[in-house]
Amino acid sequence: MVMGGRFEMKRKCIYGAFFLLASLTFGFFSPNETVQIRIFAHLRVNSAKVQAAKGVYRLIADNQMIAVMSPTVWFDCFSRNDSVEVMVNGVIVGRYRFIKMVAEVDGELKIKLTDPEKPVRTYQDHVSFAVMEGALRIVNDIVLDKYIGGVTEAEAGSRTFYEFYKVQAILARTFALAHINKHATEGFCLCDQVHCQAYFGKPRDLSISKAVDETKGMVVVDDNLNLIIAAFHSNSGGQTANSEDVWGKATPYLRSINDTFSLGMPNSKWTRRMLKDDWLTYLKLKHNFPVDKEEGKRIATNFYQNERKVYLESGGVKVPLKIIRQDFLLKSTYFNVVPLGKDSILISGRGYGHGLGMCQEGAMRMAKLGYSYTEILKFYYKNIQLINLQKLSFYKDE
Repeated sequence: MVMGGRFEMKRKCIYGAFFLLASLTFGFFSPNETVQIRIFAHLRVNSAKVQAAKGVYRLIADNQMIAVMSPTVWFDCFSRNDSVEVMVNGVIVGRYRFIKMVAEVDGELKIKLTDPEKPVRTYQDHVSFAVMEGALRIVNDIVLDKYIGGVTEAEAGSRTFYEFYKVQAILARTFALAHINKHATEGFCLCDQVHCQAYFGKPRDLSISKAVDETKGMVVVDDNLNLIIAAFHSNSGGQTANSEDVWGKATPYLRSINDTFSLGMPNSKWTRRMLKDDWLTYLKLKHNFPVDKEEGKRIATNFYQNERKVYLESGGVKVPLKIIRQDFLLKSTYFNVVPLGKDSILISGRGYGHGLGMCQEGAMRMAKLGYSYTEILKFYYKNIQLINLQKLSFYKDE
């Protein structure tokens, strides 16, 4: 293979991403399209064991089939300089620039990282290995909706309400297609980390696959029929945020709403105790907040949000609440500050996350109360439409 696996994977992802985007434009979308997802992307992987758990797999190495993978045998893969070393039962099969485990029909692979040591995960369809920067790069080449099933479980958790699985599946599909080129120049489409979407392989809850199938092809679009930014968070604390207050840009469908469904849920409230001197020193030194003045000190230690605010401000000084959240690793920017005795303050917060778009815990409660996935999505996102991708070009042509 000329130039090794990196060139082939990069070319395939770019072509695959182009085809998916062209499909969206011209209305030929098929749920059987594949995407390339880098897995274990946050780790430096030096070795892994792989086993065919279901179906027949062919092991292709540098464009040649070298083995049929048996369900009873684990294949070991090691990073060796710029090559992947394959070993079976302690015997080296060979070293290759690029290997791929190719499923003939509906295959499943078990992958267990051995350096670093991690539990077994199950991945559907095909998996490839190459060495990049001295470590294994593992990519799952998978049918889009199978990937969406894995994302839905990773983002929503298991054993939740069936209608909520539909909501999360539609958002996951919308996000994936809107960001399909995110890592194309690196040789894959998306990765398995939260800045793309969390993905840990095949979902264990069978009802998730059913929910994905029932919403096949469904995505969320704005008034101009463009895929939305499918933002969501854990808990809104009773009020979601406006996009301009978090990202600096107003978006018609990411508008602040009162969200009573989130109240009383596990992440709706939280507290943090802190020494008053530490709090005031932080504000003074980092933000030049006027804590030396009576008014500034009073506001700093008696700060209330009946509705979401963007700044802590006094004397013309504005401190962005999102910076405070970041610096102190707070769960949200929706918090009050009150005195606690003579020497401490209590940061009393609401919600968990940036507050944009769908509140997951609120949506779960809505699902429990009998709301449909359409009602849930239209509650949290304004001025949107749910549409099947196969119909998208027809409406755009109109």
